[in-house]
Amino acid sequence: MTQAIDTLEENPQISSKVTEQRSGQPQEPRPRFVSPPRRLPRWAWFALSTIAVVVLLSWWLYARHFESTDDAQIDGHLNAISARISGTVLYINPKVENNQYVEAGTLLIELDPNDYQAALDRAKADLVTKEGAARSAGVNVPITDTSAFSRLRLAEAARDEAAASVEAEQANLGAAQHKVQQDEALYARAERDRVRYQALVEKREISRSDYDARETESLATAQALESDRAAVTSIRQKIAQARSLVAERGAQVQEARTAPQQVVDAQSKSQSSFGEVERVRADVRTAELNLGYTKIYAPVSGVIGRKTVELGQRIQPAQSLLAIVPVDDIWVTADFKETQLKYMRPGQSVSIHVDTFGRDYRGTVENLPGAAGTVFSLLPPENASGNFVKVVQRLPVRIRFNRDQDAQQLLRPGMSVEPTVKVR
Repeated sequence: MTQAIDTLEENPQISSKVTEQRSGQPQEPRPRFVSPPRRLPRWAWFALSTIAVVVLLSWWLYARHFESTDDAQIDGHLNAISARISGTVLYINPKVENNQYVEAGTLLIELDPNDYQAALDRAKADLVTKEGAARSAGVNVPITDTSAFSRLRLAEAARDEAAASVEAEQANLGAAQHKVQQDEALYARAERDRVRYQALVEKREISRSDYDARETESLATAQALESDRAAVTSIRQKIAQARSLVAERGAQVQEARTAPQQVVDAQSKSQSSFGEVERVRADVRTAELNLGYTKIYAPVSGVIGRKTVELGQRIQPAQSLLAIVPVDDIWVTADFKETQLKYMRPGQSVSIHVDTFGRDYRGTVENLPGAAGTVFSLLPPENASGNFVKVVQRLPVRIRFNRDQDAQQLLRPGMSVEPTVKVR
């Protein structure tokens, strides 16, 4: 009973119903009291307005110090690996697979070296031959020098000797001519004496023996004259022969005077042979390089991607085989509007939000672009056509990550980021 009374007291609706039942007459419901709405005082509205203005002004003043964009991504180098020679793929490193990390200097691919080894052996054999010819040509230079100048000296000596013989024969010719003149005088006198004695013999004024002596003397002087005249002719022939010999010796001297040219020619041949040696050495070096090119090494450390090479494949020079992305050398390329670059300068600090990891990295503005992106496009806009619509251009700004922020090297080129540059 007590619990029922307590229940009635706690619930007024039940109590009213019970009372109504007891009295037998319905009771009017009690009016509910509604409090009038309370209005904020004017000072509160003023305070709220002031706070909102201060907050908006503070946010505006704070935002003026930063420039941000969502048109940005991480960029990096893409090292394309290709062959410098043609060949057949003989070996591929098991690590050479897409998304695998390789260290710089790792052997990636090896081509069949047999053809290039044969070319190297042939070049080395040619080098030995050319070196022998060069040594022979070098030894021939002093030999040519000695023999050529010796022939020149001998020819000059023979020419001088021939000239001296001409002078000697000319002196003999003079002496023979004088002797002919003497013999002519003796013959004329002997002939006059013979004629005179002949007249005296005919008159029998002298003996026949005296006449015979004069006649014999005349004949002897005549024979002596003919002999001397023949000697003069012989000497003249000798002079002609000596002069011919002088001319011949002179020609030999002229020929021998080419000794310097012969030496120069020998030296040129020697230099040419040594040049051939250097050319063949270059061929040997080229063959060695080609043989070395059969092994392709990783130029940088990074992650492999876009692998297309397979074992046994025949590849050609400059053919793309795979690519290596060095994940330790990355940066951000942020395309800012031209209106955002008013106060942007290299060296300003940057907060870089990476969407992939939802975290912020620190960076620095490395440099500003040389031109807008449209200038470097395949078909740049032609504003001089008259159909010009002014559009806010975007310029790519390079931002470099600060060091020691990506120890696990999780950042990759192509990831979307939102950089915020503190410009003031």
